Amino acid sequence: MNKFMNKTITAREAAAILGVSPATLYSYVSRGLLSSSSDSGVRAKRYAHDDVLRLAARRGDGKRAGHAVAAALSWGVPVLETRIAHVDGGRLYYRGTDACRMADQATLEQAATLLWQPWLGDGAAGSAQRPVTPATGSQDALFKAASSLAPLPRAMALLPLFATEEMEADPMALLRLTASLLLGTPASEQPLHQQAATAWGLGSAAADVLRAALVVLADHELNNSAFTVRCAASSGAALPLVLCAGLAALSGPEHGGHYALAKAVLLREAAAPGSAAVTAMTPGFGHPLYPDGDIRAAYLMARLQAHDGPACAPYAALAARAGATPRAQPSSDFALAALELVLGLPDGATLALLAMARTAGWIAHALEQRADGRQMIRPRARYVGEFGGAS
Repeated sequence: MNKFMNKTITAREAAAILGVSPATLYSYVSRGLLSSSSDSGVRAKRYAHDDVLRLAARRGDGKRAGHAVAAALSWGVPVLETRIAHVDGGRLYYRGTDACRMADQATLEQAATLLWQPWLGDGAAGSAQRPVTPATGSQDALFKAASSLAPLPRAMALLPLFATEEMEADPMALLRLTASLLLGTPASEQPLHQQAATAWGLGSAAADVLRAALVVLADHELNNSAFTVRCAASSGAALPLVLCAGLAALSGPEHGGHYALAKAVLLREAAAPGSAAVTAMTPGFGHPLYPDGDIRAAYLMARLQAHDGPACAPYAALAARAGATPRAQPSSDFALAALELVLGLPDGATLALLAMARTAGWIAHALEQRADGRQMIRPRARYVGEFGGAS
């Protein structure tokens, strides 16, 4: 056992370490910041040495705004400035343009051009229709080996093969390549939403729903995957490898995996209408940035109802029930699950769709992070483990 694990010190020693008066030390105990103990028959209080050192570290960290940063990493104030997207008044904007209104007509390629414009200029769309050359030679075997993987792992396995200067210089080609890898289909000159519709055997009306979904889901401020992308980009990593970081974050059960949890609730509702539980701030229900309801979900559910009202009916009824429950209005995860079910897509298809959409936003975050000489993202850690050393 570590000989320092159970070491205690006197009040005078604790106050000296913290640099406070005995009165302040006692106030820390009354506020629950520190605990004290006493041996049987002894009035003087003693304090766990490790607990005092941890409190000293927290106080010092607080002076460096550590507490503000900790809050920021959990739905607090923004931790990075951005010119890409923001949520304001319950609406989502891409560089000042309402994302839902843009989704009425725009393609993902056009949304990407807008998001990238500050760093690439108006030429960002120059290669929008350029086909990506398939890998040849020894890479063919790697493509075949990855063909059995799910969309996100497949893209992560193959993107590193394209960490080239040509791909660095052509973000639109990289977006189209990533979409091809996610879909598991050869690259083509079709718009990305049409490529997805072709891969999943959908008609033109359903393809238009996919188009709108891709646009409205292209970016969403500094979510987990976008922040991960920025960390990777700040190190100078190649763009295809930066996208691998975003895909890895999105693949987690607490990020992209929320769609699957929402889908399970929607399936229960379809099997027994009115039976699905609606619980505030759970996957598919409620979003901290939209106290009055996620505008992306409302927009996509309206598009689905207009496309196929009967197929959407049970999910629309659940959405209405959730909308009447405080902090449980449908989120984008709810809409993604409904989209997959209404359009009859393969299981997991809308997670690939979300990854396609977010690729446009991730590239924007990578470009922004690299611009203006921004330094590597490297926050400090607050140590809260054991303290050892000489007595």
